[in-house]
Amino acid sequence: MEKNMKVAQLTKYEKNAKLKIKDLPVPKIATNEVLVKVKVAAVNPLENLITSGSVKLIQNYQLPATMGNELTGIIEKVGDKVRDFKIGDKIYSRLPLNKIGAFAEYVAINQDAIALLPKNLNFSTGAAAPLTGLTAYQGLHEELHASAGKTIFIPGGSGSFGQMAVPIAKDMGLNVIVSGNNRSREQVMNIGVTQFLDYKTENYWEILHDVDYVIDTLGAKEIDKELSILKNGGRLLSLKAGPNKQFAIDHNLPWWKQILFAIAGSKIDNKAKKANVKYRFIFVRSNGQQLKKITQIIEKENIIPAIDPKEFHLNDINKAIDYMTHEHPKGKVLIHF
Repeated sequence: MEKNMKVAQLTKYEKNAKLKIKDLPVPKIATNEVLVKVKVAAVNPLENLITSGSVKLIQNYQLPATMGNELTGIIEKVGDKVRDFKIGDKIYSRLPLNKIGAFAEYVAINQDAIALLPKNLNFSTGAAAPLTGLTAYQGLHEELHASAGKTIFIPGGSGSFGQMAVPIAKDMGLNVIVSGNNRSREQVMNIGVTQFLDYKTENYWEILHDVDYVIDTLGAKEIDKELSILKNGGRLLSLKAGPNKQFAIDHNLPWWKQILFAIAGSKIDNKAKKANVKYRFIFVRSNGQQLKKITQIIEKENIIPAIDPKEFHLNDINKAIDYMTHEHPKGKVLIHF
């Protein structure tokens, strides 16, 4: 008899779309996949981007589609070609973009997209690590090609992204400057920040200059100020301000998408060109090998991602997304199974 599971699905693209709870059969696994019993899934702003249709040009899902991008869980089955994992392993994952589905009791995941859960994290704190960890890792290594001894500034870096980005940047030998809320100062200084600016009393664009790299976590309205502090030939990476032509080329998107992204990103590209700065946009990919490297940093530096104390379950999925979007969570919002 087929075993069923509960999932939260998107049935149509729209702003503030509500996910629907459905019963579906537990997925069958391919030879290179593992079946994971989900323990905790994390809720991200990415959920809103997907449900509103904003990322359709990057990844268009066949609807209905089970939502959710990152999780922790226990392996219940392994495919014939799976080598590094066994039944009973505790894992964490940022699911592949073309096969998400963390808001489900079970999920089939390619072995290339998972890593063993860091020893210092539990299922809850572990669910808050893969997406921001991979964003920081890929941003620093692949987009910025950051090198030791140089300076990086992260405006708004006292939040969940900074928690992962700062130790990874320190591990690469960078000097890290962060602006953020003063109540996070001590916590951020403890993870190795060189300089902390209180955004309420200090304007970073009046204080900083000749910075090598900036990671923008705030969006398009901040770009002019960020460009103004970069040195000639510096690099600006945005998590929010939107893709450009280079993004389309890097992701081997078809020519018509390259044209669309070139138009969409032209305003920022022109500003960057004027400032003699390279602009990049990142959309994080799953990568189990990189996740293993992140695990080493998490364990070495004893990084514990912040999680919001409010507990949600799958039936509360729309409340959880609403809470993440409109309230001020004290860390990652989690769905417990």
